[in-house]
Amino acid sequence: MQTSSDRREYPAHWEADVVLRDGGTARVRPITVDDAERLVSFYEQVSDESKYYRFFAPYPRLSAKDVHRFTHHDFVDRVGLAATVGGEFIATVRYDRIDAAGMPASTPADEAEVAFLVQDAHQGRGVASALLEHIAAVARERGIRRFAAEVLPANTKMIKVFTDAGYQQQRSFEDGVVRLELDLEPTDRSLAVQRAREQRAEARSVQRLLAPGSVAVIGAGRAPGGVGRNVLANLLEAGFTGRLYAVNRAVQGEELGSVPAYRSIREIAEPVDLAVVAVPAEHVPEVVAECGEHGVQGLVVLSAGYAESGPQGRERQRGLVRQARTHGMRIVGPNAFGIINTSPGIRLNASLAPEMPRPGRIGLFAQSGAIGIALLSRLHRRGGGVTGVTGVSTFVSSGNRADVSGNDVLQYWYDDPDTDVALMYLESIGNPRKFTRLARRTAAAKPLVVVQGARHGGAPPQGHPVRATRLPQATVSDLLRQAGVIRVDTITELVDTGLLLARQPLPAGPRVAILGNSESLGLLTYDACLAQGLGPLPPLDLTTGASAGDFHAALARALADDACDAVVVTAIPAVGETPAADEALADALRSAAAAAPAKPVLVVHVELGGLADALSRAAGTAPHAVPLPDERPARARVEDVPPPDDALPPDALPPEDARLIPAYPAAERAVRALAETVRYAQWRRDATDPGKVPEYEDIDEKGAADQIEALLARGEGLTLGTDQTCALLARYGIPVREARPAPTPDEAVAAARALGYPVALKATAPHLRHRADLGGVRLDLTDEGQLRRAYAELTGLFGKPEELRPVVQAMAPRGVDTVVRAVIDPAAGAVVSFGLAGAASQLLGDTAHRLIPVTDRDAASLVRSIRTAPLLFGWRGSAPVDVAALEELLLRVSRLVDDHPKVVAVSLEPVVVARYGLSVLGATVRLARPPARDDLGPRTLPVY
Repeated sequence: MQTSSDRREYPAHWEADVVLRDGGTARVRPITVDDAERLVSFYEQVSDESKYYRFFAPYPRLSAKDVHRFTHHDFVDRVGLAATVGGEFIATVRYDRIDAAGMPASTPADEAEVAFLVQDAHQGRGVASALLEHIAAVARERGIRRFAAEVLPANTKMIKVFTDAGYQQQRSFEDGVVRLELDLEPTDRSLAVQRAREQRAEARSVQRLLAPGSVAVIGAGRAPGGVGRNVLANLLEAGFTGRLYAVNRAVQGEELGSVPAYRSIREIAEPVDLAVVAVPAEHVPEVVAECGEHGVQGLVVLSAGYAESGPQGRERQRGLVRQARTHGMRIVGPNAFGIINTSPGIRLNASLAPEMPRPGRIGLFAQSGAIGIALLSRLHRRGGGVTGVTGVSTFVSSGNRADVSGNDVLQYWYDDPDTDVALMYLESIGNPRKFTRLARRTAAAKPLVVVQGARHGGAPPQGHPVRATRLPQATVSDLLRQAGVIRVDTITELVDTGLLLARQPLPAGPRVAILGNSESLGLLTYDACLAQGLGPLPPLDLTTGASAGDFHAALARALADDACDAVVVTAIPAVGETPAADEALADALRSAAAAAPAKPVLVVHVELGGLADALSRAAGTAPHAVPLPDERPARARVEDVPPPDDALPPDALPPEDARLIPAYPAAERAVRALAETVRYAQWRRDATDPGKVPEYEDIDEKGAADQIEALLARGEGLTLGTDQTCALLARYGIPVREARPAPTPDEAVAAARALGYPVALKATAPHLRHRADLGGVRLDLTDEGQLRRAYAELTGLFGKPEELRPVVQAMAPRGVDTVVRAVIDPAAGAVVSFGLAGAASQLLGDTAHRLIPVTDRDAASLVRSIRTAPLLFGWRGSAPVDVAALEELLLRVSRLVDDHPKVVAVSLEPVVVARYGLSVLGATVRLARPPARDDLGPRTLPVY
């Protein structure tokens, strides 16, 4: 056991905010000596049955000795954590390290007893599961590898907490007690359990905001106008189906816009689920305190004056988040534009958008209010009269994103039955590793289209403090695409792509048929397809005299062609064309498209006629007549309205389904949206078999962890020496070819004799390292004479040996020189990179990247995705190299960084890949403490 001199300082990094099963929040923190009164109060509120389950005997109250024991911890062998709401305990967990008989006193045991106690009113909220995650992480940090717990058989809830956690466990029954032993090493199942709980909890927390039963607008003015009063009017205009209240300190027994008004939320007798806060920033803390006391579940804070206003505002913002979470509430904002839910059963417009968007299947998230307005407006214009497909399901504008972020909304959209397509405008990503994980999972179920602001070196808005990436923006885009994100450049492209995904099926491939009544527009479309990497078929010109029936017949033939995966229709209006002609053409195109529901159809038009509006309406129906789609791909069921007489053969029946066809005013916009959809469809197909992360029996994960901890004990950041680097990499099966220092010619000769000729002589000074082009490397030295002459040449050209730091290394088999790197980027997360060595690749930027962890499929695609990859596969008759060995090296490097977040950078240069095998000739490793939010620990809410 540890002595009193081994006690640690208060571990503030164990503090965390967590989302519970019901969507509320709780604070997890270590129990200290100052918590005696809280502990006693907590215990008094626990039922006798729960006390009996905890202590196996009637235990009505805690003695002074008990209170002292449960509040005095050394944070090493004895640790207690509490979950708190409103500053009061709702649950506790404690571990005590078990003495290991026969072990030296200096060797702490790696097993501890653990016990929980949850207040009855909070049982069923997932508090114990969250505490188990956190106490397990604490235990692992303190060298504990196993928990033991004794539970009465009747305490089924607690047994379930342990058995459902996903850890490897043993269970026994003795003396009327169930004994459980849990191995705390994370497993695939424990990680899956943790993330499934995280998803359900965070989705529920967003649902509580978007589907409230009652809303109070705090700060609604008496007179029309002003932020609060406008939100109140918008809620009324939208027809919010729940209870609505106005709060204004200047009113007494009045109504504001037919809504009952109160001086304080405390005066409202009924529960309030959501509060929209529109008061000056200096009054917000008082409002939040009243909301917390009243039991409000969530806040939308429209008030400005927070992080966007500078350092003082940032501190005010952090205080706002701490205060809200203390009471179990989540926040959208501050400085938010608001939230919208168009569901007919809710009809919530708690935003500054004056017009409720149409109900539909597209989810919108925007960090900027201005961009949010633009997105809503463009969808409204492009949607024409259609309800149910191109409308909006939910909209969240997060403002400064102090609490609820895009990650939370992704958790909600993932299994939201009302959302088929997700569109996001992001100015910052607070937890990039988590975002890419959630994006990958979401994109496997429904399309996710993202546009990033402030991505070309510009600083993000002050309200969005984030770490800056060290990666080029093109690399970040590639990494997002790897995760299944459809990354576009503008909000116009965001809407263009979103409408196509919402209205049409995914294409089976890149082959595009082009037909229309304008030869020039067809050729422009053809060129645009080639530029986007699609496979266009020769355009079919129907001539300007083509009728609706001609379009119908041509489209039907194209869709029936097995060589076609999608069709782009180009159309220009005839001189003097009437709206009826536009409707006829729209009906003809819809009826032909409905006969081939597996292939997408797009229209390129000129903005002269009414074809775009006609295509946005189901045939012959008013906008309100189109019900919600019943399946994906999104299609709207319409009335049986026959097409014009010349559109179908006389014996053809009108289709039961008429798809809504997106129309674009420029060929480039249509083709760009189609190309993004084609790439996404291919990603979806590949995602069904993402590959696996191989297990290697020769990996010594524990040995590497011990070595890393020992090295980091010397400092916060450390670039390892050669011997340390080689030892760490060897634990992951990555041998580095030995290089011996050669500070003198004689020592160079001695090194060569020990290693065996032929050898290489290299200068390792930073300005010459890996720079064969500068002459700092001499290869294929076969004897002592050549070695001494090479040594003299190097020192004569570049300076004294102490400046050059020469080394001698045995020659590796000839092959292709490559570079393998891994880094934990502040904004992108853990990334592995690959490219060929040399100036040509560096000048071309010919490096490929993948997110860690890398699967075997990722490694194979990584090697093949660089432009110079043919050099590895026998280009121009050269011998192909051992690509399989190269892929294995990439997988091992990925495992090292994934298993140990404290390994923040690895560089292997050069890696010579020969016909059989490879040789790592140079390696560097950097260690550092991982960032606070690395997505690898227990569930916790970030603090921005």
